[in-house]
Amino acid sequence: MKTEINLLTTHPAANRDYNKRAREKTPEIIRIAKKFGKEFFDGDRKCGYGGYKYDGRWKAVAQKMKDHYRLAEDCAILDIGCAKGFLLHDFKELMPNCSVAGIDVSEYAIENAMPTAKPYLKVASAETLPYPDKSFDLVISINSIHNLSLPPLKAALKEVERVSRGHSYITVDAWRNEEERENLYKWVLTAETMMHVYDWKKLFDEIGYTGDYWWFIAD
Repeated sequence: MKTEINLLTTHPAANRDYNKRAREKTPEIIRIAKKFGKEFFDGDRKCGYGGYKYDGRWKAVAQKMKDHYRLAEDCAILDIGCAKGFLLHDFKELMPNCSVAGIDVSEYAIENAMPTAKPYLKVASAETLPYPDKSFDLVISINSIHNLSLPPLKAALKEVERVSRGHSYITVDAWRNEEERENLYKWVLTAETMMHVYDWKKLFDEIGYTGDYWWFIAD
């Protein structure tokens, strides 16, 4: 039974200058960001993260997910859009006997992943997950699948359903009012699919996605 729930409440509040981003965002900046290379993760802030470094913020998220889903110590977890593997590193620290796996389209992110997580990561895309049916107790995708256009995004949601044998949790770019929509379009660099929260929910029903979800809101 899918539930709208925020499991990222422990994340530090972001300070985003939407108008500054809108002034800086050019077709060339967007092109660079969508390569998901060094410039996106560890280059200038106008191209992406402006330095994607481990700071421990995912520890509390891992704990919250473990508690919420009542994960067993030997559970199996997949992170779609895992980047450098920070969340999976924290899951392994929290539950040393769990099995983790992560995929990302970024060769740069996988090559520069945390050494503790790197053996469990591979370059792959969400619409064709390289795992058997019902492989994972929890499938996670944080701000990732919205980088796909609608047809492959639908395929990705079906893949999440296919490989999950228990729970899944995704977050996607969305808005609830016109101000949030305007801010989101000023801010995003890589998203291909952004919708009102009601339209996301309709899509989940259409696809048969049964997991939980939350929104990246530019408020």
